[in-house]
Parts: sequence; structure tokens; C-alpha cells
Amino acid sequence: MKSIALRPLPLVLLGLVLPALPALAQAPAPAAAPTQAAGTAAKVATVNGVAIPKSRVDLIVKAQTARGTPDSDQMRNDIREQLIFLEIVSQEAAKKGLAKSTEVQAQMDLARENVLRQAYIADFVKNNPVSDAQLKAEYDRLKTSRGDKEYKARHILVDKEDDAKAIIVDLKKGKKFDELAKQSKDPGSKDHGGELDWNAPSGYVKPFADALVKLDKGKYTEAPVQTQYGWHVIQLDDVRPAKFPSMDEVKPQITERLQEQAFSKNVADLRAKAKVE
Repeated sequence: MKSIALRPLPLVLLGLVLPALPALAQAPAPAAAPTQAAGTAAKVATVNGVAIPKSRVDLIVKAQTARGTPDSDQMRNDIREQLIFLEIVSQEAAKKGLAKSTEVQAQMDLARENVLRQAYIADFVKNNPVSDAQLKAEYDRLKTSRGDKEYKARHILVDKEDDAKAIIVDLKKGKKFDELAKQSKDPGSKDHGGELDWNAPSGYVKPFADALVKLDKGKYTEAPVQTQYGWHVIQLDDVRPAKFPSMDEVKPQITERLQEQAFSKNVADLRAKAKVE
């Protein structure tokens, strides 16, 4: 499913800092920053009098560990070095007056809005958890919509109804389906006898599915079936009971799906209330 960026806020900073400086990850690790005096904010370095707070390192470390990278002194030192580099370059850019550039200001504004967007998403997800009842209802709906059978089909797709009728005539004369399938305009199946993967009827467009479920095993449609893709001649090869994953297997995907739906509705409501001129 199409996904919105339901990621924690730290990933935003990670995207802005770490990937932009890949070479620094290979640089020798600097010595650990000295312990700060009591009563002062913890920092990892000072660059030309400007402190780099430890909280920035912690933020990126949190994002890295969320991705599966274990926390380590090496990683923290690498991040520290990157932040020092970033501070040095930022200071030089400011000296040159680059922050006054209209384009740079626009980019900074967009970066700020992106950070706020990610923070809003994280806050929305935190304060609108998906309930067990919602999960079960969506799971049951998906399971019902899939049905209790899967079908193994093959088809031949052509542009004209008369061409499909001619194929059906050839099948009645005894010609092989897989040979006739070579004239299909479906590139994914034409060289495989028109064969399609196992699928539930809901996996096909409605006219195709309606015709498929009416067929007996080994039979083909004796009239062309029209869809938005063209005209089909369909053959049913086999039927089996549908296999549907357990709730535990699909819980993360269903949770994300419901979060996306709730967030999309929230944004639509905000858009409706906003004064846009």
C-alpha cells in the first residue's frame, strides 16, 4: 500500500546529516569529548566558541538504533565528527552571507516545515493508537474480501473481440492454449502459455473474476470477456482453499494501514478547515 512517512522524528535529522557525508563515516574516530563541568549543558564539542550539544548526537543515535545499528562509542564518535564538520561549514556559510539568499532561506523554511510535519505525524500516531478491536475488524474484512478459494488461471489478451472469438474457435478445433497464448498482448504471461499466478478473485478486475469463478476446472470461456485492458479468453486450471496469514503475521501491516487512514482523514479535516486563498 502506498505509505505516508510514519517514521520517528530523528530519522529526519539523520536524513539531513548522515547520508550527505558518507566519507566521514570512514574517517578515523576522534577522541571522546571531555566530561562537562557540573551545572553546564552537556556538549560533545565546541567549534569557534559554538557548543555542539550532546542531545544532537543522542538524536541521531536514536535514529540509527531504530534502524538496527547497535549503539557504540565508534558510532558516537563518527557522528560527533560529522556534526563538527557540519558546524564548521555552517559557520563559513553564515560568514559569506549565504543564509540571506532567498533560495537558501526557502530551503531552510522547507526543512523546518518537514521536521514539524514529522513531529506532528509522530504525535498523532502516539495519541491515536490502533485498538485491538479495530485490528480485528480490519483483519476480518480483508480475510472476507479475499474469499475462501484461490484460482490458478491462464488467459489470452487481445485488442479486438473478433480476435478473441477466433481464438475460441481454434481452441474448439483442438489447438493448444499455450500455443495460442503467444499472440497475447500480456507480456508477463504470453511466453508461459498465458499462465497466471494463484490468486483470489479479488485480485482480478471484476469482469475477469466473475467469468473465472463460473468456470469448471480445465474449461475456458466460450465467449470473450471484456475488461479495460482488452478482450480475454480465460481458462481455469485449478482451484484450492485460500491460505490467509494469521493476525500476528499481518498485524504490523494492518496497523500501518489503519494509521495511514486515520492520519489521511485528519489531514483532510484540517485542509477543509484551513483558509486557503
